[in-house]
Amino acid sequence: MPDEKARDLLRAAVQGSSPVPASLHGDVPGELAWWRGRAQESLFSASTTSPGSWSADQDAFRLSAFLDACRDGSEHVEALRDAVMDQFPPDAEEGRFAAVARKASPFSALAYALGPDAVLRLPGWFGDFLLDAEQVRARLPAAEETLALTGAQRRNAVERIHAWLAGLGDDPDHDADELLDGPLRVLRHAAGTGQGAAGQVRWY
Repeated sequence: MPDEKARDLLRAAVQGSSPVPASLHGDVPGELAWWRGRAQESLFSASTTSPGSWSADQDAFRLSAFLDACRDGSEHVEALRDAVMDQFPPDAEEGRFAAVARKASPFSALAYALGPDAVLRLPGWFGDFLLDAEQVRARLPAAEETLALTGAQRRNAVERIHAWLAGLGDDPDHDADELLDGPLRVLRHAAGTGQGAAGQVRWY
């Protein structure tokens, strides 16, 4: 979005608020510690009879619940999300990315694929961010390091995305490569054109 619009929205946000949502429920440090302990493990088992099918274990549901709880659903933040959505240019294909799935969150699938420490290097708070142009340039290197995966790391991330969206949702054919590439493409475009950028996780 235009840098001026991003700065206007940032000024309108509550000043001095904690980066951790006030409405967050649960033990964030404890759940993060638990997730770190399981981050290298698979929380899904592949079907031996139905290719592309995955079954989720109880820890997958626990991680999903934790990631959902990290989303701030307060009235003020929802109003800010709506204001940000109003600024998204409708015809800027290069500067826009959306991932949609039923029953399971694409952002949560990405988080499972990347792991907790990588997710915390991304802008904002668990998928929600609003950056002006200067902040985009400052945060781009960390996003590059986190999302520009190659080789075995990328193959593993793609498999984990598919497992999440098939095991907890009903989207086994989701474009996992685009889920990795799309957010980075938007941030690179914003940095190259001197614009702000925003991201959000929404349920409808």
